[in-house]
Amino acid sequence: MKKPISSSRNSRRKFIQSTLTLAGGIAFTSFTPIKNYPFSGPGGMTVQQVIDLILKEGNLSPIPGTVDTLKSGSGDMVVTGIVTTMFATIIVIEEAAKLGANFIIAHEPTFYNHTDNPEWVKNNSVVKQKQALLAKYKITVWRFHDYIHSIKPDLVAYGTTKKLGWLQYFKTGKYDVTVPAMSLQALITHLKTSLGIKHLRYIGDLNQRVAHIALLPGAPGGQRQVTFAETEKPDVIVAGELSEWETAEYMRDQKLLGGKMALVLIGHNFSEDPGMWYLVEWLQPKLPGMKITHIASGEAFEWM
Repeated sequence: MKKPISSSRNSRRKFIQSTLTLAGGIAFTSFTPIKNYPFSGPGGMTVQQVIDLILKEGNLSPIPGTVDTLKSGSGDMVVTGIVTTMFATIIVIEEAAKLGANFIIAHEPTFYNHTDNPEWVKNNSVVKQKQALLAKYKITVWRFHDYIHSIKPDLVAYGTTKKLGWLQYFKTGKYDVTVPAMSLQALITHLKTSLGIKHLRYIGDLNQRVAHIALLPGAPGGQRQVTFAETEKPDVIVAGELSEWETAEYMRDQKLLGGKMALVLIGHNFSEDPGMWYLVEWLQPKLPGMKITHIASGEAFEWM
């Protein structure tokens, strides 16, 4: 996770001009600060102005090399409605169009790689069809990843903790909570019920008691996960996803060596979607009159 850097207003303006670009290299429109909220003109707010509002209200400074760029559409497009989601899937795009919303704020990539480079795989037919669908509905997609994690508190961590009903244990800047002790089985049941998960994976004894819980959403990487395990010694790590040959094997061996730490994998989508769900609540008061809807993209897998 990157931290924002300090910047003057002028450097911030220049930075946003240079970094908010479409996938494929099409330049973002020139930066114009908003003078009046929620609307700056008779036509309503543009995509650019909504992004500016989010950066301002989040007290955010430019992040060099951010992946939070436009993936389709135009910064000067007037917004008719906003949809927040984890992944701008084909279904999410279709649902946004039905709602009359032309601005999708997605947490994760739209074109299957971290930078949304459409040439990541040459002549990708799925990318081309998805681009055509976005153009058909005149929908702009903006990725909101680096910046949402930079807001204090991190809106993803806050949203996940809120959906789990643990806000009273939440501390800004911390990725662990201490809750009343329960069995690992009870924790798994609570995770499934609170987050709407049908299936998850775990390593550990279902009867062991857990109270100190590490919440590591998304895919922070094996080194960070194992470092957290070694330094913080939680009873259980609740993670989004991992490389099975890294963290999973570490957790298996520590268990075989007599360790009591457990691991629960809830999936990348389910671990961070509550942040995009909470974004509606965070953003709506700042955009009165704007229709903002969360559409859960759900998981990609089916289970047998």
